[in-house]
Amino acid sequence: MIVSSIAKMRKEKPYVGPRIRELRQQRGWTLETCAAQLGISVSYLSQLETNQRPLSSRTMLALLETFDAEAVVFEPTADLRLTADLREACASLTTAHDPIPLSEIRRVAQGAPRFAREFLDLQRAFRKLDERLKIVDQAVTASSGADLYPLLPYDEVSDYFHYKNNYIHGLDVAAEGLAQEMVLRTGAGLEVELEGHVYLRTGVRVLRAPHERMMRRFDPKDRSLTLNATQPSETRAFQLATFLVSQALCGAIEREMERAPFRSREAFDVCRVALTNYAAAALVMPYAAFARAARVMRHDVERLATEFGVSLEQVCHRLSTLQRPSQRGVPLYFLRMDPAGNVTKRHSATRFHFARFGGTCPLWNVHEAAITPDRFVVQVAETTDGVRYLCVARSIFKPSGAFARRGRQYVLGFGCELIHAPELVYSDFVHLEAEPVLIGSSCRTCERDQCQHRAFPPLEGRIEVPTGERSIVPFRVKRGVDS
Repeated sequence: MIVSSIAKMRKEKPYVGPRIRELRQQRGWTLETCAAQLGISVSYLSQLETNQRPLSSRTMLALLETFDAEAVVFEPTADLRLTADLREACASLTTAHDPIPLSEIRRVAQGAPRFAREFLDLQRAFRKLDERLKIVDQAVTASSGADLYPLLPYDEVSDYFHYKNNYIHGLDVAAEGLAQEMVLRTGAGLEVELEGHVYLRTGVRVLRAPHERMMRRFDPKDRSLTLNATQPSETRAFQLATFLVSQALCGAIEREMERAPFRSREAFDVCRVALTNYAAAALVMPYAAFARAARVMRHDVERLATEFGVSLEQVCHRLSTLQRPSQRGVPLYFLRMDPAGNVTKRHSATRFHFARFGGTCPLWNVHEAAITPDRFVVQVAETTDGVRYLCVARSIFKPSGAFARRGRQYVLGFGCELIHAPELVYSDFVHLEAEPVLIGSSCRTCERDQCQHRAFPPLEGRIEVPTGERSIVPFRVKRGVDS
């Protein structure tokens, strides 16, 4: 892991000053004390912390030894994510005639990450206010009682997981320990296995009854837990797991909540559910066993689902969390998208950037999977930053349990950077060296002027509408000093 990080560093020459300063200040060291510990001059350390000098491989080794840190702490992935988030936020606040150059945005993300995150919080608050005003306007116009509180806390929680690399160490380890303590047997019969543990550990009886919306309901008076009988066994098993961890690991969940930087009660409530679900997945797919099986099975999600007795969605989501510093898995992104193109779940341990506002790129294979049910769609794609990915997508259907009620349909998407593609069985069915499909996160931040699928002009550059001709895209983008 350290060797690969150093190799990447030699190529990218990262600037990680704020991270070095944070580690130094956590120990209460002065510049002089820290420089002496690292065996470098005070002026060199000062230049590192102010991002005037890139981090060398020799200094990185000294930092790892002095601060007892993992190499991943100094990898530039977090800066790339923050840069992408800032760029999209700026795209929604500036005009095409006066865009903020990417170089400036990158300097802010690298040199002042805390300020950058505060700016993103402020921008989200602006969006929330803007959405409320629009809804009030619609409500007044339609004379109806519209909901004035958009579910923006979900965005806040998504960002919390995003900047933690989608891995919560304390909770993951605690859930794995609980699985070992229970001697939990995964695979076929997981629901019955977990039902037995629920009764043995809590004295709660498990009942099953059909219901339109409810997944599980706990009645503390008669000590019963009712599951929705119309749901698949894998779903009921997961609900049993969430109940178990909510009882056994509530302390660990609350400790994580205390460290979360949320600003609203609703965000804390949403995060508590998300952390409980995270712990439940770590219970039924314990880290070491699941990571080992993923490697052996080459991340074949269908085989993994059978092996652990869980659903395809649960497997895909869990694969995106395998980022334990000492046992890192293949870095994957994961998303769930509904038929309208709304991304209802998004997690990533890669540099892949999800659009926060507006639609996703129509050339991305998640849209093809939506219209070709029950089969995997595999694609080699290149994003606007030049990174190539192996992208896998498949549609799934969740039945409602009744003819009169419509079931739910989603597309699951996951993938990794092309360098890791041979570790996924899906790479056997595409030509990795072929010309990739060029995709972007959204039209507003995509710089590809020649794309015939463009819905909106990009932020950087001004448009020119020709009068004597008509192309597929009705405008051209002019770039340069006068743009």
